[in-house]
Amino acid sequence: MIVRDEENCIKRCLDSVKDLVDEIVIVDTGSFDRTIEICRSYNAQVYLYPWNDHFAEARNFGLDKVSGEWILWLDADEEVFLEDKDIFLDHSLFEEYDAFSVPLINFYGDQIDLDQTAQIAQPRIFRNQKGFRFENKIHEWLNLSVAYAQNRVGFMDLKIYHYGYINNRIHDKQKYKRNVNLLLKELEESDNNPWAHYYLATEYYRGRDLKEAFEQVNLSIVQFLNQGVIPPPSMLYSLKYSILIETGSWEGAWPSIQSAVKMFPDYVDLKFYMGVILYCKKMIPDALKAFEECIELGENNLNYLSLRGLGSFKAWYYKGLCLEALDREDEAVGAYLQSVKLSNNFVPASEALNKLLAAVHLQNSS
Repeated sequence: MIVRDEENCIKRCLDSVKDLVDEIVIVDTGSFDRTIEICRSYNAQVYLYPWNDHFAEARNFGLDKVSGEWILWLDADEEVFLEDKDIFLDHSLFEEYDAFSVPLINFYGDQIDLDQTAQIAQPRIFRNQKGFRFENKIHEWLNLSVAYAQNRVGFMDLKIYHYGYINNRIHDKQKYKRNVNLLLKELEESDNNPWAHYYLATEYYRGRDLKEAFEQVNLSIVQFLNQGVIPPPSMLYSLKYSILIETGSWEGAWPSIQSAVKMFPDYVDLKFYMGVILYCKKMIPDALKAFEECIELGENNLNYLSLRGLGSFKAWYYKGLCLEALDREDEAVGAYLQSVKLSNNFVPASEALNKLLAAVHLQNSS
């Protein structure tokens, strides 16, 4: 791990892995709090590293200190899900691969809520001494191109919870300001960097600057296309259409989203966004079909960055809205009930259910 002033969360992270690993390597980039003290209490090897605005270089510095055969890399605001430890200890899984992707579950919003998460498979475990290195100043990624080419990247169901996008966490670390500045600096050095434009778009999106976010995600798409990456990464289109929906830009969203869905037919998020767009354009039968397809797709395809609910309780809720608009009240009640059953915390479904039941009761009474 690379850390700095993480005393509020580092213990949770280390507790989740202390019985899994043989050594803990910490690269501290300038903590002023008790981070180093806490890490050393877990017998971690702590190395001081002068921060140079380059996450990949700090990570690679840490890699050079590791002696074990396998490496699990984490952030201090993450946690390995405790119930999955036995999977990690099954050594037979490690024989035919050089790396493993695992489910990364990102929490967002005001509090820790499993219904407010975005998940994707991400390579987090890899074999040491294979020349694998991190790249990029910010939003660093592990270059496993050789392992992928040799089909030596497997999947392990070892869940990692990431709490860095919880609203108070972002505010405490001033992550938004730091990330935007680093990304702008990177683009000053080379504007032809589609990933930098995408990550800048995500930062603007989290900062609620939707206009800038939309401009940056479009730049990213264009640059990927100019580089011959066809289609561009799916997450770009997910961000683009979520922005168009939030800004009510229905004419900009339709019918172009059909092309995005055609490129990624098994990406439930895009199918869901298409359903919302159709619903808001009063194309109710088509919207209903889209939400039914979302439910059929589900939300367990970890090849995509996917929001929890779009293949389950939120899709059922919108299915209920469509059925109600089509005067199919009994079916709408069933859809709302299914949504509530899947998520007790999803208030719109329970409110819609109560409102519809009250209306039906009033109609029957009269």
